Amino acid sequence: MTNTVRELFYITHIDNLDSILKQGILSHQQIIQKEIPFTPIYDSEIVSRRKEIPTPNGKTLWDYANLFFNVRNPMLYRVKCQKDVKDIAVLGVSPSVLKLPDIFVTDGNAACDVTSIVKPTERKLKKIIKQTDKIFWNNYDGSKRKIMAECLIPDKIPSAFIISIYVPSHDLIKKVKENVKSNHLGIRSIIPQPKMFFHPSRVIKLLPNLTLLDGDMFFSRAQTLTVSVNTVRVMGKGVASRAKYQFPDVYVEYQDVCRNGRLKMGKPYLYKREHSSDYELADDPESLEKCNATTWFLLFATKKHWRYPSDIKAIEEGLQWIVKNYKKEKIESLAIPALGCGLGRLNWKDVGPLMCKYMSKLDIPVSIYLPLEKKITERYLTKEFLLSNEQTRLS
Repeated sequence: MTNTVRELFYITHIDNLDSILKQGILSHQQIIQKEIPFTPIYDSEIVSRRKEIPTPNGKTLWDYANLFFNVRNPMLYRVKCQKDVKDIAVLGVSPSVLKLPDIFVTDGNAACDVTSIVKPTERKLKKIIKQTDKIFWNNYDGSKRKIMAECLIPDKIPSAFIISIYVPSHDLIKKVKENVKSNHLGIRSIIPQPKMFFHPSRVIKLLPNLTLLDGDMFFSRAQTLTVSVNTVRVMGKGVASRAKYQFPDVYVEYQDVCRNGRLKMGKPYLYKREHSSDYELADDPESLEKCNATTWFLLFATKKHWRYPSDIKAIEEGLQWIVKNYKKEKIESLAIPALGCGLGRLNWKDVGPLMCKYMSKLDIPVSIYLPLEKKITERYLTKEFLLSNEQTRLS
Protein backbone atom coordinates (compact mmCIF):
# COMPACT_ATOMS: atom_id res chain seq x y z
CA MET A 1 0.00 0.00 0.00
CA THR A 2 2.79 2.45 0.84
CA ASN A 3 4.43 2.02 -2.59
CA THR A 4 2.03 4.62 -4.01
CA VAL A 5 2.99 7.24 -1.40
CA ARG A 6 6.52 8.66 -1.18
CA GLU A 7 6.06 10.99 1.80
CA LEU A 8 3.37 12.68 3.88
CA PHE A 9 3.62 16.14 5.41
CA TYR A 10 2.88 18.11 8.57
CA ILE A 11 2.99 21.92 8.83
CA THR A 12 4.21 23.51 12.05
CA HIS A 13 5.92 26.51 13.63
CA ILE A 14 9.68 26.14 14.01
CA ASP A 15 9.32 26.75 17.76
CA ASN A 16 7.38 23.45 18.04
CA LEU A 17 10.06 21.27 16.46
CA ASP A 18 11.88 20.32 19.63
CA SER A 19 8.67 19.21 21.34
CA ILE A 20 7.45 17.30 18.28
CA LEU A 21 10.74 15.45 17.79
CA LYS A 22 10.63 14.48 21.46
CA GLN A 23 6.95 13.57 21.87
CA GLY A 24 5.72 12.98 18.31
CA ILE A 25 3.03 14.73 16.29
CA LEU A 26 0.01 14.83 18.60
CA SER A 27 -3.67 15.28 17.89
CA HIS A 28 -5.14 18.56 19.06
CA GLN A 29 -7.07 16.68 21.72
CA GLN A 30 -3.83 15.21 23.11
CA ILE A 31 -2.15 18.62 23.11
CA ILE A 32 -5.01 20.10 25.13
CA GLN A 33 -5.28 17.17 27.55
CA LYS A 34 -1.55 17.06 28.26
CA GLU A 35 -1.34 20.86 28.44
CA ILE A 36 1.59 20.92 26.06
CA PRO A 37 2.71 24.48 25.21
CA PHE A 38 2.86 25.17 21.48
CA THR A 39 2.96 28.02 19.00
CA PRO A 40 -0.09 27.85 16.71
CA ILE A 41 0.14 28.50 12.97
CA TYR A 42 -3.58 28.44 12.29
CA ASP A 43 -6.67 30.42 13.09
CA SER A 44 -8.32 29.19 16.30
CA GLU A 45 -11.76 29.30 14.69
CA ILE A 46 -10.64 26.89 11.96
CA VAL A 47 -9.33 24.43 14.55
CA SER A 48 -12.51 24.70 16.62
CA ARG A 49 -14.62 23.76 13.59
CA ARG A 50 -12.68 20.52 13.23
CA LYS A 51 -13.74 19.53 16.75
CA GLU A 52 -17.34 19.32 15.52
CA ILE A 53 -16.64 17.04 12.55
CA PRO A 54 -17.17 13.32 13.30
CA THR A 55 -15.14 10.41 11.98
CA PRO A 56 -16.71 7.01 11.09
CA ASN A 57 -15.84 5.54 14.51
CA GLY A 58 -17.66 8.22 16.47
CA LYS A 59 -14.64 10.36 17.34
CA THR A 60 -13.88 13.80 15.87
CA LEU A 61 -11.04 15.29 13.84
CA TRP A 62 -9.59 16.64 17.08
CA ASP A 63 -8.74 13.06 18.05
CA TYR A 64 -6.42 12.66 15.04
CA ALA A 65 -3.07 14.01 13.97
CA ASN A 66 -3.43 14.97 10.33
CA LEU A 67 -0.92 14.72 7.50
CA PHE A 68 -1.20 16.03 3.95
CA PHE A 69 -0.43 14.05 0.81
CA ASN A 70 0.57 17.31 -0.93
CA VAL A 71 1.69 20.07 1.44
CA ARG A 72 1.93 22.72 -1.28
CA ASN A 73 -1.75 23.37 -0.80
CA PRO A 74 -4.28 26.08 0.22
CA MET A 75 -3.54 25.70 3.94
CA LEU A 76 0.20 26.27 3.55
CA TYR A 77 -0.53 29.19 1.23
CA ARG A 78 -2.75 30.79 3.89
CA VAL A 79 -0.17 30.16 6.62
CA LYS A 80 2.61 31.79 4.62
CA CYS A 81 0.34 34.81 4.02
CA GLN A 82 -0.48 35.13 7.73
CA LYS A 83 2.88 34.31 9.29
CA ASP A 84 6.49 35.12 8.68
CA VAL A 85 7.50 32.25 6.41
CA LYS A 86 10.84 32.08 8.23
CA ASP A 87 8.95 30.69 11.22
CA ILE A 88 7.33 27.81 9.32
CA ALA A 89 8.63 24.28 8.80
CA VAL A 90 7.20 21.22 7.09
CA LEU A 91 7.89 17.77 8.48
CA GLY A 92 8.25 14.89 6.03
CA VAL A 93 6.73 11.69 7.43
CA SER A 94 7.50 8.16 6.27
CA PRO A 95 4.70 6.47 4.26
CA SER A 96 5.03 3.50 6.62
CA VAL A 97 2.75 5.53 8.92
CA LEU A 98 -0.06 4.19 6.72
CA LYS A 99 0.46 0.79 8.36
CA LEU A 100 -0.56 2.09 11.78
CA PRO A 101 -3.89 0.75 13.09
CA ASP A 102 -7.22 2.60 12.98
CA ILE A 103 -6.17 5.30 10.54
CA PHE A 104 -8.39 7.05 7.98
CA VAL A 105 -7.75 8.89 4.74
CA THR A 106 -9.85 11.64 3.16
CA ASP A 107 -10.48 12.60 -0.47
CA GLY A 108 -10.10 16.30 0.33
CA ASN A 109 -10.03 18.80 3.16
CA ALA A 110 -11.42 16.81 6.10
CA ALA A 111 -13.32 19.85 7.38
CA CYS A 112 -15.48 20.09 4.22
CA ASP A 113 -18.98 18.64 4.30
CA VAL A 114 -18.61 16.80 0.98
CA THR A 115 -15.32 15.11 1.89
CA SER A 116 -15.33 11.36 2.50
CA ILE A 117 -13.43 9.90 5.47
CA VAL A 118 -12.63 6.23 4.80
CA LYS A 119 -10.25 3.40 5.56
CA PRO A 120 -7.20 3.43 3.27
CA THR A 121 -7.03 0.91 0.42
CA GLU A 122 -4.58 0.62 -2.47
CA ARG A 123 -7.25 1.85 -4.88
CA LYS A 124 -8.21 4.79 -2.68
CA LEU A 125 -4.57 5.83 -2.18
CA LYS A 126 -3.86 5.75 -5.91
CA LYS A 127 -6.86 8.00 -6.51
CA ILE A 128 -5.75 10.43 -3.79
CA ILE A 129 -2.20 10.57 -5.15
CA LYS A 130 -3.52 11.30 -8.63
CA GLN A 131 -5.78 14.15 -7.47
CA THR A 132 -3.12 15.72 -5.23
CA ASP A 133 -0.28 15.53 -7.75
CA LYS A 134 -0.84 19.12 -8.91
CA ILE A 135 0.97 22.45 -8.74
CA PHE A 136 -2.17 24.63 -8.63
CA TRP A 137 -5.88 24.51 -7.86
CA ASN A 138 -9.02 26.61 -8.18
CA ASN A 139 -12.50 27.04 -6.73
CA TYR A 140 -14.31 25.93 -9.85
CA ASP A 141 -13.51 22.24 -10.35
CA GLY A 142 -13.18 21.08 -6.74
CA SER A 143 -9.38 20.88 -6.92
CA LYS A 144 -8.97 23.37 -4.06
CA ARG A 145 -10.67 20.90 -1.71
CA LYS A 146 -9.21 17.73 -3.25
CA ILE A 147 -5.56 18.80 -3.15
CA MET A 148 -5.88 19.00 0.66
CA ALA A 149 -6.54 15.26 1.07
CA GLU A 150 -5.42 14.06 4.50
CA CYS A 151 -4.23 11.03 6.39
CA LEU A 152 -5.69 10.87 9.93
CA ILE A 153 -3.75 9.01 12.64
CA PRO A 154 -5.40 8.54 16.05
CA ASP A 155 -3.81 10.36 18.99
CA LYS A 156 -0.16 10.43 17.98
CA ILE A 157 2.41 9.94 15.23
CA PRO A 158 5.61 8.72 16.91
CA SER A 159 8.61 10.90 16.12
CA ALA A 160 10.44 7.89 14.61
CA PHE A 161 8.22 8.30 11.53
CA ILE A 162 9.56 11.82 10.89
CA ILE A 163 12.28 11.51 8.25
CA SER A 164 12.96 15.10 7.12
CA ILE A 165 12.43 18.78 7.91
CA TYR A 166 11.74 21.24 5.09
CA VAL A 167 12.43 24.97 5.41
CA PRO A 168 12.00 27.89 2.97
CA SER A 169 15.70 28.80 2.66
CA HIS A 170 19.27 27.72 3.40
CA ASP A 171 19.52 30.44 6.05
CA LEU A 172 16.97 28.62 8.22
CA ILE A 173 18.98 25.43 8.60
CA LYS A 174 20.97 27.07 11.40
CA LYS A 175 17.77 28.35 13.06
CA VAL A 176 16.27 24.84 13.09
CA LYS A 177 19.40 23.40 14.64
CA GLU A 178 19.35 26.12 17.31
CA ASN A 179 15.69 25.41 18.12
CA VAL A 180 16.11 21.65 18.37
CA LYS A 181 18.23 19.85 20.93
CA SER A 182 20.82 17.69 19.17
CA ASN A 183 19.56 14.45 20.72
CA HIS A 184 16.09 15.11 19.28
CA LEU A 185 17.20 16.05 15.78
CA GLY A 186 18.96 12.75 15.19
CA ILE A 187 19.89 11.92 11.58
CA ARG A 188 16.95 13.75 9.99
CA SER A 189 17.74 15.86 6.95
CA ILE A 190 17.01 19.61 6.99
CA ILE A 191 16.14 20.47 3.41
CA PRO A 192 15.78 24.00 1.98
CA GLN A 193 12.81 23.91 -0.40
CA PRO A 194 11.66 27.46 -1.32
CA LYS A 195 9.19 26.35 -4.01
CA MET A 196 7.36 24.18 -1.49
CA PHE A 197 6.57 27.40 0.40
CA PHE A 198 5.52 29.30 -2.77
CA HIS A 199 8.78 31.21 -2.78
CA PRO A 200 11.15 31.69 -5.72
CA SER A 201 14.24 29.51 -5.66
CA ARG A 202 16.34 32.48 -6.71
CA VAL A 203 16.07 36.26 -6.34
CA ILE A 204 18.32 38.69 -8.22
CA LYS A 205 17.91 42.35 -7.24
CA LEU A 206 18.81 44.56 -10.18
CA LEU A 207 17.37 47.86 -8.92
CA PRO A 208 15.33 48.82 -5.84
CA ASN A 209 12.11 48.27 -7.83
CA LEU A 210 13.30 45.67 -10.34
CA THR A 211 13.90 42.02 -9.48
CA LEU A 212 14.53 38.82 -11.41
CA LEU A 213 12.90 35.72 -9.93
CA ASP A 214 13.11 32.00 -10.61
CA GLY A 215 9.74 30.76 -9.43
CA ASP A 216 6.00 30.44 -10.00
CA MET A 217 4.55 33.78 -11.09
CA PHE A 218 0.97 32.72 -10.39
CA PHE A 219 1.66 32.62 -6.66
CA SER A 220 3.11 36.13 -6.75
CA ARG A 221 1.25 38.61 -4.57
CA ALA A 222 1.80 41.44 -7.03
CA GLN A 223 -1.32 43.45 -7.78
CA THR A 224 -1.04 42.72 -11.53
CA LEU A 225 0.09 39.48 -13.17
CA THR A 226 1.08 39.47 -16.85
CA VAL A 227 -0.02 36.64 -19.15
CA SER A 228 1.64 36.28 -22.56
CA VAL A 229 -0.94 35.31 -25.20
CA ASN A 230 -1.70 35.26 -28.93
CA THR A 231 -4.53 37.13 -30.64
CA VAL A 232 -6.48 34.12 -31.98
CA ARG A 233 -8.20 33.15 -28.69
CA VAL A 234 -6.09 30.04 -27.98
CA MET A 235 -4.57 29.47 -24.54
CA GLY A 236 -2.98 26.14 -25.36
CA LYS A 237 0.39 25.96 -23.63
CA GLY A 238 2.77 27.66 -21.25
CA VAL A 239 1.81 30.65 -19.11
CA ALA A 240 -1.47 31.16 -21.01
CA SER A 241 -2.62 27.59 -20.42
CA ARG A 242 -1.84 27.88 -16.72
CA ALA A 243 -3.91 31.07 -16.48
CA LYS A 244 -6.78 29.38 -18.33
CA TYR A 245 -7.10 26.56 -15.80
CA GLN A 246 -6.12 28.29 -12.58
CA PHE A 247 -8.18 31.43 -13.24
CA PRO A 248 -11.00 30.48 -15.66
CA ASP A 249 -12.51 33.98 -15.61
CA VAL A 250 -9.29 35.29 -17.18
CA TYR A 251 -9.82 32.92 -20.10
CA VAL A 252 -13.40 34.14 -20.56
CA GLU A 253 -12.22 37.76 -20.59
CA TYR A 254 -9.41 36.91 -23.01
CA GLN A 255 -11.86 35.30 -25.44
CA ASP A 256 -14.04 38.40 -25.30
CA VAL A 257 -11.28 40.97 -25.91
CA CYS A 258 -9.87 38.93 -28.80
CA ARG A 259 -13.34 38.79 -30.35
CA ASN A 260 -13.98 42.53 -30.12
CA GLY A 261 -10.44 43.59 -31.04
CA ARG A 262 -9.49 45.26 -27.74
CA LEU A 263 -6.36 43.08 -27.48
CA LYS A 264 -3.80 43.83 -30.18
CA MET A 265 -0.13 43.33 -30.86
CA GLY A 266 1.71 46.15 -29.10
CA LYS A 267 -1.36 47.10 -27.03
CA PRO A 268 -1.88 44.90 -23.93
CA TYR A 269 -5.28 44.67 -22.28
CA LEU A 270 -5.67 45.12 -18.52
CA TYR A 271 -8.36 42.94 -16.95
CA LYS A 272 -9.31 44.63 -13.68
CA ARG A 273 -10.96 41.84 -11.74
CA GLU A 274 -12.83 42.71 -8.56
CA HIS A 275 -11.42 39.95 -6.36
CA SER A 276 -8.05 38.79 -5.10
CA SER A 277 -6.21 35.61 -6.00
CA ASP A 278 -5.58 35.21 -2.25
CA TYR A 279 -9.26 34.39 -1.82
CA GLU A 280 -9.00 31.69 -4.47
CA LEU A 281 -5.75 30.20 -3.22
CA ALA A 282 -6.09 30.21 0.59
CA ASP A 283 -8.17 27.53 2.32
CA ASP A 284 -9.88 30.00 4.66
CA PRO A 285 -9.44 33.41 3.03
CA GLU A 286 -11.76 35.20 5.46
CA SER A 287 -9.14 34.67 8.16
CA LEU A 288 -6.45 36.52 6.19
CA GLU A 289 -5.54 39.82 7.79
CA LYS A 290 -3.18 40.85 5.00
CA CYS A 291 -4.98 40.13 1.76
CA ASN A 292 -4.53 41.69 -1.64
CA ALA A 293 -7.61 43.78 -2.42
CA THR A 294 -7.66 42.64 -6.04
CA THR A 295 -5.54 40.73 -8.52
CA TRP A 296 -5.49 42.11 -12.04
CA PHE A 297 -4.26 40.41 -15.20
CA LEU A 298 -2.41 42.13 -18.02
CA LEU A 299 -3.02 40.19 -21.25
CA PHE A 300 0.08 40.81 -23.35
CA ALA A 301 0.07 39.59 -26.97
CA THR A 302 3.53 38.39 -28.01
CA LYS A 303 2.41 36.73 -31.28
CA LYS A 304 -0.55 36.86 -33.63
CA HIS A 305 -1.03 33.08 -33.99
CA TRP A 306 0.00 30.36 -31.60
CA ARG A 307 1.92 28.61 -34.39
CA TYR A 308 4.17 31.64 -34.99
CA PRO A 309 7.29 32.66 -33.06
CA SER A 310 6.93 35.70 -30.81
CA ASP A 311 7.42 39.13 -32.35
CA ILE A 312 10.12 41.05 -30.50
CA LYS A 313 9.11 44.35 -32.12
CA ALA A 314 5.54 43.96 -30.85
CA ILE A 315 6.89 43.02 -27.43
CA GLU A 316 8.84 46.27 -27.31
CA GLU A 317 5.72 48.21 -28.31
CA GLY A 318 3.80 46.46 -25.53
CA LEU A 319 6.48 47.35 -22.99
CA GLN A 320 6.30 50.96 -24.15
CA TRP A 321 2.53 50.84 -23.60
CA ILE A 322 3.11 49.73 -20.00
CA VAL A 323 5.55 52.59 -19.35
CA LYS A 324 3.11 55.09 -20.82
CA ASN A 325 -0.07 53.79 -19.16
CA TYR A 326 0.76 52.08 -15.84
CA LYS A 327 0.09 55.18 -13.74
CA LYS A 328 -3.12 56.07 -15.56
CA GLU A 329 -4.34 52.47 -15.18
CA LYS A 330 -3.33 52.50 -11.48
CA ILE A 331 -1.04 49.49 -11.66
CA GLU A 332 0.67 49.34 -8.26
CA SER A 333 2.98 46.34 -8.68
CA LEU A 334 3.68 44.07 -11.62
CA ALA A 335 4.77 40.47 -12.16
CA ILE A 336 5.78 39.63 -15.71
CA PRO A 337 7.22 36.51 -17.38
CA ALA A 338 10.15 36.50 -19.80
CA LEU A 339 8.01 37.57 -22.76
CA GLY A 340 8.38 35.43 -25.88
CA CYS A 341 11.02 33.14 -24.39
CA GLY A 342 10.46 29.41 -24.26
CA LEU A 343 7.48 28.56 -26.45
CA GLY A 344 7.81 31.91 -28.24
CA ARG A 345 11.29 30.85 -29.41
CA LEU A 346 12.99 34.13 -28.52
CA ASN A 347 16.26 34.22 -26.55
CA TRP A 348 16.58 35.72 -23.08
CA LYS A 349 19.82 37.44 -24.10
CA ASP A 350 17.69 39.51 -26.51
CA VAL A 351 14.49 39.82 -24.48
CA GLY A 352 16.04 40.33 -21.02
CA PRO A 353 17.81 43.64 -21.72
CA LEU A 354 14.74 44.91 -23.61
CA MET A 355 12.41 44.16 -20.68
CA CYS A 356 14.82 45.61 -18.13
CA LYS A 357 15.26 48.76 -20.24
CA TYR A 358 11.56 49.58 -20.00
CA MET A 359 10.63 48.03 -16.66
CA SER A 360 13.41 50.00 -14.93
CA LYS A 361 11.49 53.17 -15.84
CA LEU A 362 8.57 52.21 -13.58
CA ASP A 363 8.48 53.55 -10.02
CA ILE A 364 6.53 50.52 -8.75
CA PRO A 365 7.82 47.05 -7.76
CA VAL A 366 8.36 44.91 -10.88
CA SER A 367 9.25 41.22 -10.79
CA ILE A 368 10.47 39.56 -13.99
CA TYR A 369 10.13 35.77 -13.87
CA LEU A 370 12.88 33.90 -15.66
CA PRO A 371 12.11 31.34 -18.39
CA LEU A 372 11.23 27.90 -17.05
CA GLU A 373 12.20 26.03 -20.20
CA LYS A 374 15.99 26.24 -19.89
CA LYS A 375 18.73 27.49 -17.59
CA ILE A 376 20.07 30.96 -18.39
CA THR A 377 23.84 31.50 -18.55
CA GLU A 378 24.98 33.54 -15.55
CA ARG A 379 26.48 36.38 -17.57
CA TYR A 380 23.03 37.11 -19.02
CA LEU A 381 21.61 37.67 -15.52
CA THR A 382 24.00 40.40 -14.40
CA LYS A 383 23.31 44.12 -14.03
CA GLU A 384 26.14 44.82 -16.41
CA PHE A 385 24.43 42.84 -19.17
CA LEU A 386 20.79 43.69 -18.49
CA LEU A 387 21.08 47.39 -17.62
CA SER A 388 22.89 50.30 -19.17
CA ASN A 389 25.66 52.05 -17.25
CA GLU A 390 23.30 54.91 -16.44
CA GLN A 391 20.66 52.54 -15.03
CA THR A 392 23.27 50.58 -13.09
CA ARG A 393 24.39 53.78 -11.33
CA LEU A 394 20.82 54.20 -10.04
CA SER A 395 21.00 50.94 -8.04
